[in-house]
Amino acid sequence: MITRWLRWTGCLLSACVLLSAPSWAGNVVTQEVKARAQKAVQEEKDLKAPPARNTVAVLYFKNQTGQPEIDPLQKGIALLLITDLSKVKGLQVVERVQLQALAEELGLGTSGLVDPDTAPRVGKLLGVQWIAGGEILRGKVEELRIQSSPLEVSTQEILGQPFSEGQFREFFRIEKELLFDLIKLLRVEVTPAEREDLRRPCSPNLQALMALFRGIAASDRQEYARAAEFYETALREDEGICVARTALEEVRSLGLIAGPKKSRELLRTLRDQTSLTKQLGPEDSTKREKTPKEISTPANIGITFPK
Repeated sequence: MITRWLRWTGCLLSACVLLSAPSWAGNVVTQEVKARAQKAVQEEKDLKAPPARNTVAVLYFKNQTGQPEIDPLQKGIALLLITDLSKVKGLQVVERVQLQALAEELGLGTSGLVDPDTAPRVGKLLGVQWIAGGEILRGKVEELRIQSSPLEVSTQEILGQPFSEGQFREFFRIEKELLFDLIKLLRVEVTPAEREDLRRPCSPNLQALMALFRGIAASDRQEYARAAEFYETALREDEGICVARTALEEVRSLGLIAGPKKSRELLRTLRDQTSLTKQLGPEDSTKREKTPKEISTPANIGITFPK
């Protein structure tokens, strides 16, 4: 009896650990975050604790359009919804890194994470009352259609299928419509002040957002230098964009990329030793001359956003 009680308590604590990650948990999947996910999976069979009330995990959105150039939106939409929902005091939201770590531990890609047979399991492991993922569907030319299917984890009941659609340039409105529809389905009260705050976009600049989303994806692939370039691009496009600045500071503070001082010292050493230009062929010189600004242009992103 005591052994069973201790085991149940341990499983409950594992679920709580995933839910109680601080808001500054960031966007880098650290070894500590991986360890939490691993422990939750190891103790899955003994996990019988009821989900905590008013808890939600936002899964990724599966790209069903057949257009790989909009893949960054799969994690990007989830990131924006998590950022917004975290502003609601009546909700406890699982951090994106916790979700990513669990997906990696289970061997699930973005598509597998939102699979109807997998999503309820993910919700139970996270110890949440609801999960909300969705799909990016094919619409008319230059149109975006996003649909969600929020689920009550314990009963596996779909609460509804809210969707929003419009031109790519209306992405901000589309995300906000989906956000407020989700809040309505979850029956969570939002104060007037919270509602006003939720209406503010992460950024009104589409290129900044796409750079941010690409940075998040690069970070998950452990391509931290590449991620930093995208974060810097996002900040040049819009210095007030959400997440990007803290994400950039995070990869620097964790020592995953060289800070400004180290970069200057490295460049000075290389310049003293030899000329970089003499060591590069024509092709490499071209690559070196490209800037993060050029990387984030619509042509490179693969989407032509209407002005």
